[in-house]
Amino acid sequence: MAPDPGTFPAARDGVAGLFGPDSVTWRLHADPLLIVGGIRALLMQSLHPLALAGVVEHSGFKEDPWGRLGRTAEFVATLTYGTRSEAVKAAARVRGAHRGLTGVEPESGMPYRVDDPALLLWVHCCEVDSFLSTARRSGADLSDDDADRYLAEQVVAAELIGIAPEDVPTDRADLAGYFTDVAPMLGVTAEAQRAVRFLLAPPMPAWVRLLTPARPAWGGLTTLAFGLLPTWARKMYRLPGLPTTDAAATAGLRALRSSVQRLPAQWREGPALRAARERLAS
Repeated sequence: MAPDPGTFPAARDGVAGLFGPDSVTWRLHADPLLIVGGIRALLMQSLHPLALAGVVEHSGFKEDPWGRLGRTAEFVATLTYGTRSEAVKAAARVRGAHRGLTGVEPESGMPYRVDDPALLLWVHCCEVDSFLSTARRSGADLSDDDADRYLAEQVVAAELIGIAPEDVPTDRADLAGYFTDVAPMLGVTAEAQRAVRFLLAPPMPAWVRLLTPARPAWGGLTTLAFGLLPTWARKMYRLPGLPTTDAAATAGLRALRSSVQRLPAQWREGPALRAARERLAS
């Protein structure tokens, strides 16, 4: 069964949100390298043809990639650091946006529903696996027990978006078993190949490309995120010229963490975390 938000001591007060400041979720989602984990999650999610078809046909990602990424990041931040009421309302908006959306995956001809719990579970598992794996490989202080506790905490978030709690992995063994079970449904479609190329070089305004380091910076992050994928996922994509060894990706990630850790705290911490701290302090 899924843990009720109230079972986490710091979250019993709705002001503390779903998890509270003593949770692993607060600590992990405050990691400055969470963006790399988010990109890794998108690359993994694109390997499920039905899930990817729903994104392509209904999300507007290609027309407004930065807006979509920003809204996704805001949603994760609200579920993590918002009040319980804010988190529940944000999840309700997402469920409402998904409700009734259907389509057909073009290569297989298989129909899908965007709010299919199986597809929602795939997206959830890619996300938590990517956040957790990226943080641990970067050198974040997260023990095996912390990792399992994080996955157990995230059952609450999964349930809010429409997944039956008994279907959600609650520890690392469950999560590994899930990816084994879902493997026969995965594949690199033509749309997946376009998606990964799009992620590696998304459209940017001319002034951003020419006057800022945004293009090479984003390219570096997405290349690193690709190298952090599980070996089976990298092999499925078969992209030459991108990192293919765990050691190289981990070394690059730790070097990035070392650089980011030198930045002032106000640059490393997001506004949602700061707002939550101020709310609890008052």
